[in-house]
Amino acid sequence: MSETQHSIEGGSGQDGSFLPLAPPAPRGLALFGDVIDWAVIVIGATMIGLIFFNVLLHVIQKDLAWVTELAELLMVWVTFLGGACAARRGAQMTITEVIDKLDGRARDVADAAVNVVALAVLGSLVWFGASLVVTGWSNELTVLQIPMSVQYLGMPVGCFAMAVWVGWDLLRIVRGETRAQRWGA
Repeated sequence: MSETQHSIEGGSGQDGSFLPLAPPAPRGLALFGDVIDWAVIVIGATMIGLIFFNVLLHVIQKDLAWVTELAELLMVWVTFLGGACAARRGAQMTITEVIDKLDGRARDVADAAVNVVALAVLGSLVWFGASLVVTGWSNELTVLQIPMSVQYLGMPVGCFAMAVWVGWDLLRIVRGETRAQRWGA
């Protein structure tokens, strides 16, 4: 199996696996994406279980504050890692009224320009997010009493993962791949 076939044949949905389809990518990149996909699934399932448990406790007039705080921490992580899952599949939110009117090479240049701007924004989020993580180690979450940086870390990690996928798409544009070749559209 070639490196670019891994995502379709070896690990992202078409072969009956649990993960949704993803465009072809080199083996290492596809595995990176699969790890993020599974992390989102595990975090999401954990959140569902925790919140369901706490709702059941509300029936008997009880509440576990740590459940709410942990679910909030996990929500940050699942949000940013989920953004990386979307970027992997070209499913991130976009406003395309202007760009969709372009065809051929003009569309590719516009897609590349959007990716460059997105990389700049993601790079700044990684940079400033890392700064927030470094300064947040002395602050603790109220109930869990762990550094707030554990929660803050979701932003730079998720934005870095998003940047990997946006960068991969940009590389494919530079190589001359069309939108249809990149996303199957």
